[in-house]
This record gives sequence, structure tokens and C-alpha cells, in this order.
Amino acid sequence: MSVTGSPESIAGKPLIATPVLRRVSARATDYLRLTKPRIAVMALLTVVIGYVLGSAGQVQLAPMLHALFGIGLVAAGSSALNQWMERDRDSRMQRTVSRPLPAGRLASREALLFGLATGLGGLLYLAWTSNLLTLLLAAATLLMYVTIYTPLKSRTALCTAVGAVPGALPPVLGWTAAGGPADMQAVTLFSLLFLWQFPHFLAIAWLYRHDYEHAGFKMLPAASRTPHVTGLLAVAYAAALIPVSLLPAEVALAGPRYSLAAGVLGLMYLLSALRFLLDETPRTARGLILTSIVYLPLILIAMTWDHLQLLR
Repeated sequence: MSVTGSPESIAGKPLIATPVLRRVSARATDYLRLTKPRIAVMALLTVVIGYVLGSAGQVQLAPMLHALFGIGLVAAGSSALNQWMERDRDSRMQRTVSRPLPAGRLASREALLFGLATGLGGLLYLAWTSNLLTLLLAAATLLMYVTIYTPLKSRTALCTAVGAVPGALPPVLGWTAAGGPADMQAVTLFSLLFLWQFPHFLAIAWLYRHDYEHAGFKMLPAASRTPHVTGLLAVAYAAALIPVSLLPAEVALAGPRYSLAAGVLGLMYLLSALRFLLDETPRTARGLILTSIVYLPLILIAMTWDHLQLLR
């Protein structure tokens, strides 16, 4: 008997293994898509920022990684359950028809089990590795996103305001995971993220308003036929964000250098919203979305850097 095996078996292994590996890889990719990874990465970035700010300069890597893992699982579960609940409506929208559930690449039961396992698994992990306040806030985030925000999307345009609450909690989760109390500093972090979301999501809702309307979602542009309402609201929230973004200097989260950066970034965000208001087109809507994506990490990095300078 040959030690190396027959030519047929050697040549045959790649022919058998390659399709199997491709199928496994494709399914893994679809499960990953259930978690909305780009949104999850942005949320976990804010968790890191909140943890660093809440640790008073004494960042402990292992507890932070535990918090990130648990909160990441909760975020993954929230997104998966959201897609499971909206699978029929997603099949009616061009922007979501290729998602794993409407495209039929994953079964409904698979997505439900995955969402429950990751969401509840994340909560159990936080119960084991973190503190009670973080666990309760993570549970509130999951429940509000899945059981309140998701059903409201097909009933009222107020869903955006409701969804902004769990969307603003990740930095607070990082803050409490580091041992920070539920005080004005935590409220300031929450308020900054809460207001930041509105111009961002209003631009997205306007850009895909026909898709949302066709699927039966009551997003604001579809709910209102009055021109420029979406743009006016985007400007109002961007303007309100400026004074709120200056609050960290008032509650000892940052200093004057941060305030300067926040002022410049806030004006940039406001100008982008004004351009959208004056000329509601796909180009200005995408410009507002891009500005919002640039704004958030920059202002959080500026806050963290200035906070660490104050601690020296």
C-alpha cells in the first residue's frame, strides 16, 4: 500500500472539500449578516469609548474585553431578531431583498434560534463577568429594540425617536461596565448619541422612502407628504446637538480643547443638514449620512483624548 495514498484520493480531496468549504463559508457569512456587522462595529466603538471614560484612566483590558464580548452578543441577537421579525417586509424592499432571510438562504427558525442564543447568551455572559447595572441596561437595550422599536416601525413615525434610545445606550454600557455610576456624565454620553442619530437616520429614511413605504414602514418621509419636513427636522436635531455636545466640558468629561473640536464638528454636521434641507436630493442625503459617520468617531476620540489629558 502506498504511504502517500493513490493519485485519485489526493486529487479528489480538493474536489470534495472545496464545495463543502464554500457552503460552510457562505452560511457563516449569512449568519454574520444577521448581526448587521457595520452597525455592530460602530456600536462597539462607542462601548470602548464609554469604558475608557468610565475607568478614570485605569483601563483594565480583560474586563473591557469581557464587556465587549457580552455586549457584542446582545447587539448581534438584537439585529438577528429584528431581521427575523421583518423578514416579510424586507422581501418587499430593494435594499434588503438580498438579506439571508428574504433571499431564502437561511430558514426563519435558524434566524430565530440564532437571535435568541446570541441575545440571551450575551446577557448571561454579562451576568457572569460584569455588574448588575450593565446587565440591566443591556437587557433593556435588547427588549426595547426588539419588542418596542421593531413593531412600531410599521405603526408610527415616532419609531425613530423610540429606536434612538437603545441606539444611544452602548457608550453608557461601556461606562457602567467600567464601574462608572449612572450620573450626569453618563446622561451626557447618552444625550450626545441620542441626538446624533436623528439627522443620520432621517437622511437614510428619506433616501429609501419609497422602499419603506412599499414595505409598509411608517418612516417619517413616507408618513408626511409635506416637502422639506425631513430636512427641517434634520437641521433642528443637528442644531440641538451643538450645545449638547459641549456639555462634556461642563461635567468634567473633557476640557476646552474638546469643546473647540465639538464646535467645529457640530457646525460641519449642521451645514450638511442645511444643504440637505435646501436641496433634498440623493446627493445631499448621502452627504449628510457620510458627515454623520465622520462626526461620531471624531467627536468621541476628541472627548477621550482630552479626558485622558485632564487626568494627567
